[in-house]
Amino acid sequence: MESVFEIIAEPNRRAILSLLGTSQQSVGEIERQLRMPQPTVSKHLRVLRDGGFVESTVDAQRRLYRLKPKPFQEMDLWLAQFRRFWSTHVDALERHLDRMDQDRADQRPYGSATPTKRKTKEKTTRLNRERDKGETK
Repeated sequence: MESVFEIIAEPNRRAILSLLGTSQQSVGEIERQLRMPQPTVSKHLRVLRDGGFVESTVDAQRRLYRLKPKPFQEMDLWLAQFRRFWSTHVDALERHLDRMDQDRADQRPYGSATPTKRKTKEKTTRLNRERDKGETK
């Protein structure tokens, strides 16, 4: 039996999980939306079902798959112990980016164009002069 992380490490399975996160789907709907052949979809759904990630119900002649929350809740609980590391780094990055934005704003003279706008204006002016002289490339 594969571990939870081995199961979700496979990109096609993650795509199926993302699709099922929005609504329950039949095998045919998953095939069409992900452009995967039916045997491939069925193989991945079997692994996801055996791992406890999805369950299916029968609706007439189709089988509908939907997510089961328990394995996601268990992963979330396990990952919670590491979130403090992420949030500290993300918070620090956010503060750094805010300081960079503020530094740029402080260095710009009042009413001046941003460097991108200035370059665009200079290029447009140069092209207009060339056109007026008949030197357009």
